Amino acid sequence: MTVTTEEHTAAPPAAPAGPLLSIRGLEVSYRRGEPVLGGVDLDARAGEILGVIGETGSGKTTLARAVVGLAPVTAGRITVDGKDRTTLRGRSLRRARRTGAVQYMFQDPLRSLDPDLTVRRLVAEPLAVAGVPREEREQRVLTALDQVGLDRSLADRTPGRLSGGQRQRVALARAIVTRPRLLLADEPVSALDASNRNHVLRLLDGLRRELGLAVVVISHDLDSLAGVADRIAVLYRGQVVEQGPAEAVLTAPLHPYSALLVASAPSLDRTHRTDLALLRGPAAAPPAASDCAFAHRCPFADADCAARPAPTAHGPGRSAACHHAPDWRARLSR
Repeated sequence: MTVTTEEHTAAPPAAPAGPLLSIRGLEVSYRRGEPVLGGVDLDARAGEILGVIGETGSGKTTLARAVVGLAPVTAGRITVDGKDRTTLRGRSLRRARRTGAVQYMFQDPLRSLDPDLTVRRLVAEPLAVAGVPREEREQRVLTALDQVGLDRSLADRTPGRLSGGQRQRVALARAIVTRPRLLLADEPVSALDASNRNHVLRLLDGLRRELGLAVVVISHDLDSLAGVADRIAVLYRGQVVEQGPAEAVLTAPLHPYSALLVASAPSLDRTHRTDLALLRGPAAAPPAASDCAFAHRCPFADADCAARPAPTAHGPGRSAACHHAPDWRARLSR
């Protein structure tokens, strides 16, 4: 049976008092270069979809990979269900992965799914790694296929005999079959047509409600997050420049870069529109490490922006790293 938002209206399992995923001061660097992520703070709660948005190169995928131990964390802390994952290495990391509590959906299922394995074997593989008895795996696989709306008759097909939407649902079934607490979905709908895109997004929405998952959706497309994300974090040059409830970020962004992203999403029906050309700002060299990350593209940058702004609270659950938030908005009407 296909999982949709309408079909699953029951309340999700009770969420813990604190966030299921907590990230504090996260820094990731490759080859001793400039940090790809520079001091990221994020939370995700059980039963919640957190959308992480940003253009290519902003550090979105690196953030997700750091959570699952696939990126070199140089500073900061990552905890899942209160357990610190930052220091996991070698055998400890492999043991943590075997539990299946944290699962990662790779961006391209055509490349991440072994083309020689059947759907049945692909979905069962994480269960085998986790040590689930063979006799239990078959039913778990079939249940996962049901949950993502895939007909059981497809279980003996290989990925090459499936459509793009079916392959993505196989990847999703593979991710949830271990009954994880946290799911990281990296660009889960970027390669799909509109119909399959909506279907996969509805599946994610239904599954987080049904299973009480914390879901982090990585995307460069705000259209994909509108309607399913509870909260949105905006990432730019490795820094969270704004985060807050999805509707608030989409209708009244506090950071100029967030406003640029909203203005770039033509299907968002918003009463507030920002002058896209104005917010691109004058061409300039990228900022120094100590400057505001967006200063070289922002028409409102001034002497204050020579100091990197710290995230500042702007109401419950909202913050922005901008010296002029939200005052810059008033300048647009002048």
